[in-house]
Amino acid sequence: MQINMQEREITVKVVYYGPALSGKTTNLQQLHALINSTARGKMVTLDTTDDRTLYFDFLPIEFGTQNGFSVKIKLFTVPGQVMHKSTRKVVLAGADAVAFVADSQRSGASANAYSWRDMEANLKSNGIDFEQIPKVVQFNKRDLPDVKELAEIKKAWGDISTFPAVAIRGEGVLETFRELLSLVYRSIDERHSFAQNFGVSEEDFLKGVFQSFK
Repeated sequence: MQINMQEREITVKVVYYGPALSGKTTNLQQLHALINSTARGKMVTLDTTDDRTLYFDFLPIEFGTQNGFSVKIKLFTVPGQVMHKSTRKVVLAGADAVAFVADSQRSGASANAYSWRDMEANLKSNGIDFEQIPKVVQFNKRDLPDVKELAEIKKAWGDISTFPAVAIRGEGVLETFRELLSLVYRSIDERHSFAQNFGVSEEDFLKGVFQSFK
């Protein structure tokens, strides 16, 4: 979290991580479509010729607090292809939370596992505590054949919050985002006494974000 007292701005960085074509960009596109244009910036997308994200997608959301601070939530995605490891590390720098978007199909299990280990390594390389950073897992593409059962997923992932999704239809996108923001708030409140120092409760924080949605 970045705090600019002079400009009275608070900036929170959220990164969507996961293997190639898992639905990271689709999540941001769905959020972008749901947010009022007055509360969001332009969504920046850099694509390769085969429509995979080359560097990152970026979607800023902004709202004001009762005590005159402006809260900016910057949403990024990373390229999932193995060759772009260095770019993923750069995008993760300074992250306050991560949403890991996994492919629900059994055929995607190895790619999910590789990407999760890659995320852990890159967070640690950036000096971010992998165990402490707020994170949720979205199991996307539930509409495709041969997907893992939800009970199997929950058993495998234990205490980490998991959400089923069909991001291309918007299903599970807001649920994933809301839970991640709740975890973000609790984390920054614990570290920075957010409620006490800035007069923003968890309810205020979530209301501030979601009042921007149509």
